[in-house]
Amino acid sequence: MPSAAILVRDLKKSYGPVAAVNGVDLEVPSGSFFGFLGPNGAGKSTTIRILTGLIPADSGTVEILGRRLPEDELEIKKRIGLVPDESLLFDRLTGAEFLEFVGRMYGLDRATAINRSSGLLDLLELANDRKIIGEYSKGMRKRVAMAASLIHHPDLFLMDEPFEGVDAVGARLMKDILIDQVRRGATVFLTSHVLEVVERLCDRIAIINQGAIVTTGTLQELRSGGESLEDVFVRVLGAERQIERLDWL
Repeated sequence: MPSAAILVRDLKKSYGPVAAVNGVDLEVPSGSFFGFLGPNGAGKSTTIRILTGLIPADSGTVEILGRRLPEDELEIKKRIGLVPDESLLFDRLTGAEFLEFVGRMYGLDRATAINRSSGLLDLLELANDRKIIGEYSKGMRKRVAMAASLIHHPDLFLMDEPFEGVDAVGARLMKDILIDQVRRGATVFLTSHVLEVVERLCDRIAIINQGAIVTTGTLQELRSGGESLEDVFVRVLGAERQIERLDWL
């Protein structure tokens, strides 16, 4: 395993005149739980889409698990687990059918794919639900996406708002699973707007704003005094201001 699970240098991506990612440098150590934070529209999802090979960068270099994108894209995809912001699932399949399909796509034989699918559905408390995915709640869809990211036992997880819409019990279960994956040596790269979750889980953090990294380090390195992660986030983005009050409100 390379010392850096993700190594990005001078990454750029524009949509017309708008620079979504503008010269990002990023290093994510192997075996870390890494939080990638930023306000809406800062470039987080675009960065993750580039890392997964879903969209090409305009320029810059990307190495994932010691391999270079886009040259080694297929080998990289075999070793990453993805939970996207939008749950891209097959709505006409049951959870078991979808997980078996994902396992087979990752090269598992049918018996192994079925066995792992069954185990993951039990683990994520979905085994007794026979509905098709199109009838799932948002939280259940996130759980199935989490199961799909685990079925091939990847070395790196890329997770864009994985707990959004998930109830407290489900979120706790998913967090425990991810913590176990980091303990076995995997790397988790996580975006979330729930800063308390990031503060509790992540050992390293990077904050992106307007397409550029504004700070990175451990929470202890980023804090000033007794600041919370929310305090750090607001200070680094220069977003502290006195709230204007409306007379009628």
